[in-house]
Amino acid sequence: MQLHVRLTNGFLRDIIKRIKSPILCTPEVVPESYRGRTETEKTMNNIDDINLSKDCKKYDFEELGKLNEELRENIIDYVSKKGGHLASNLGVVELTVALHRVFDFPEDKIIFDVGHQSYAHKIMTGRKSGFKDLRSLGGVCGFQLRSESEYDFFGGGHSGTSVAAAIAFAEVDKLNSGHNYAVAVVGDGSFTNGMIYEALNNISSEDLRLIIIINDNEMSISENVGAISRYFGRLRTSVKYYRLKRKVKKGLTKIKPIDKAIAYVTRNVKNAVKRLLIKPNFFESLGIGYMGPVDGHDQKKLEAILREAKLLEHPVIVHVCTKKGKGYHFAEEHPEIYHSVNGFDIKTGIQAGEVSSETEYSGFSECFGKTVCKLAEKDDRIIAVTAAMCDGTGLGEFRKKYPDRFFDVGIAEEYAVTFSAGLAASGKKPYLALYSTFLQRGFDQIIHDVALQGLGAVIAVDRAGLVGGDGATHQGIFDCAFLMTVPGVKVYTPQLYSDLEKNLSDAANENCPVFIRYGKGAEIPVSSPVSIEYEQFRVYRFGESNPDKCCVISYGNTVGECCAAGERLSNEGVSVTVVSLKRVKPLDIKLLYDQIRNMDFLLFAEEQIKSGGVSEHIIADMADAGYLIPKFNITAIDGEFPPHATITELKIKYHLDVDGICASLRKGLAGL
Repeated sequence: MQLHVRLTNGFLRDIIKRIKSPILCTPEVVPESYRGRTETEKTMNNIDDINLSKDCKKYDFEELGKLNEELRENIIDYVSKKGGHLASNLGVVELTVALHRVFDFPEDKIIFDVGHQSYAHKIMTGRKSGFKDLRSLGGVCGFQLRSESEYDFFGGGHSGTSVAAAIAFAEVDKLNSGHNYAVAVVGDGSFTNGMIYEALNNISSEDLRLIIIINDNEMSISENVGAISRYFGRLRTSVKYYRLKRKVKKGLTKIKPIDKAIAYVTRNVKNAVKRLLIKPNFFESLGIGYMGPVDGHDQKKLEAILREAKLLEHPVIVHVCTKKGKGYHFAEEHPEIYHSVNGFDIKTGIQAGEVSSETEYSGFSECFGKTVCKLAEKDDRIIAVTAAMCDGTGLGEFRKKYPDRFFDVGIAEEYAVTFSAGLAASGKKPYLALYSTFLQRGFDQIIHDVALQGLGAVIAVDRAGLVGGDGATHQGIFDCAFLMTVPGVKVYTPQLYSDLEKNLSDAANENCPVFIRYGKGAEIPVSSPVSIEYEQFRVYRFGESNPDKCCVISYGNTVGECCAAGERLSNEGVSVTVVSLKRVKPLDIKLLYDQIRNMDFLLFAEEQIKSGGVSEHIIADMADAGYLIPKFNITAIDGEFPPHATITELKIKYHLDVDGICASLRKGLAGL
């Protein structure tokens, strides 16, 4: 066999670079700001003035171990008080510290996919003091936010965006003749999102300084599903070649400079061994280097593989295995429960706001899940579908009872909508549960695959309206605006659990697309009796004989505050009518107008974007019908993205709390 003598830009050149490179040596230097302090003082609570991103490069590994412990303690402490994403942040502490030691931020760029695992990154970049108000107004955002810090290079909230953004940063650096790196940290669960593969397909430059880190914790929000999850499982066990490669490299670094002949032989032997032991993996088939897997909690190994990845100077995948919830045993044992929490007792792990078993439902999500289970007992056409949100949408019980009729498609909302359309076209009755913010990704499929074909899919729109701490990327304020524009669909807006139960039952017999939208949390019962009950809305009346006549039209989450405002004003001598819309599309405008035609002032209140919202559609329809519309005002989110804050803070900000609604009604009546 004749050997073709050729030295390529590969294995051996990388070794030579490693021999010459000084960065493989980790300085054992303690920063001045850390010296002379007692063990008690060496805590995160006392080093707000330190730029850990810069100073941690000088720590020895013993001090890094303490730093990792302190970061975890702080994350647990802050999340226990304010709520937030816990398990994912605990799992990436060592990885985050390693990234800050190996790379030079902010010159280099790091983008966390989704961004809900960036708490340690934020603490290390001078934002620790903001964690006392984590996810509240004025505090630190739970995701990366460009306006918050120069170290947040690209905003996040939805999965699958990091690789595309990192490619862009790397391409721009190349255009500018720079030498900086772009790093994307992507959870294995995010690899079920199609946008990741669109991005990988567009890595066109071999000399791009792009590093993609797969944070493989075998767990997204729900248990990972599908072929991609199984593929990562195989990668985790296919280590023979990678172990041998590292041993060969380690041995060669001890040899003095090698001539071209030995280099050529080594290169070809290495390739031959690789072909014998392991097939090229998916990433290598795309022309992207692959390194790993590596223990994501071994600080030394992490840093070594990251430094090696930098030396390659071409796109490379670094496969890092971590444990979600690392360092807090409740989160380690139940990472899906502690993925996102509302605050909890650190000693017991009991979350704030947990309800007793005597309560019928803990919230609308549980009502949805249990009701669909009951319907499925009698109707074998019913199939439940979700996108990596099994427990969050209340479908855990359905998955256990009807495993063959349950589909978790992973983080692939577009696929979920079209898959549901296909099920409906095949004679089944799909119930697809998605959060409002994630349904946005399936808007084209709603139009093209569901509505245009008139298919009877049922789509439950969870977390509709204001959702609080998760911030601008997760607010469910656009679903009504875009669903109101789609022909031939029905959009229900249940106020009470009984409404949701009825909507889900009725939807089983509908032959058109049905959307049922409901808010996060529990129903808000109204103590006052209903004056009039129609199929499409119910009417509450507060006060009787007062000549001041005003009406509030609302739906879903906000009806409770509207009724409380009506009761308060009736005690002040002002009569108030509240119309609670149970369905917003289609809506009998004449029947609704009959309720408000004699009013002096009309207030619309909705936890949605004002432009194109339900209120504007109602006003336009009344105008088209030639009705004389009373003086009115609209209280909604107008022209901005709601910031991260508690739901209470947001309702106050947008005048959707009881005080705000009362003030709007008084102002409207005063201007008559």
